[in-house]
Amino acid sequence: MSYAIIGFGKIGQALAHAFARRNIEVAVASRHPPEALAPQARAIGPKVVAKTLQEALKADTIFLAIGFESHPDLAKALPSWKHKTLVDATNSQAPLEDMDGLLSSAFVARLYAGAKVVKGFNHLGAAALAMDPVVAGGHRVVFLSSDDEDAAAPVAALAKQLGFAPVNLGRLDEGGALVHARGSVWGALIFQNMFKKEQ
Repeated sequence: MSYAIIGFGKIGQALAHAFARRNIEVAVASRHPPEALAPQARAIGPKVVAKTLQEALKADTIFLAIGFESHPDLAKALPSWKHKTLVDATNSQAPLEDMDGLLSSAFVARLYAGAKVVKGFNHLGAAALAMDPVVAGGHRVVFLSSDDEDAAAPVAALAKQLGFAPVNLGRLDEGGALVHARGSVWGALIFQNMFKKEQ
């Protein structure tokens, strides 16, 4: 299984730290050329490899850590997203009417036609996401939701491998709706740094 992170801002770099901590290779790419990302990628860890966008998009599982407004352009980068699992770590403050009444990840899933989309890792701020998720007696929680159970299961397994405690909230329009940022009041509710005790 190969992994990539598209977007190398605060969230993208935080995700890269999670992979580096467990010595798991991950490609990173953004709108900037790989040579511009390489110094920071190397500083995070030797398994964090800066690549061109097209090279990074060859990965099986791709974390989306871009600004929400960048999705339409990125969605055009491949003629087909079939066989790709996309982990949507983005949030949108756009009103639902601007997304045809859909929650953000459902809107994203429609843009990347054919991809298996899992909402996840979006409720943690960059600082919390970059920290070691293993703490005394437990693991930092990440919430996952997807309309495709076959996609959610390997993402949950990866989250565990990275040291997190995944909690599956079900479909995007059901439990997954809880972690879709919508306005300042809702944001304060979902952006919580929680831990799950070891059983």
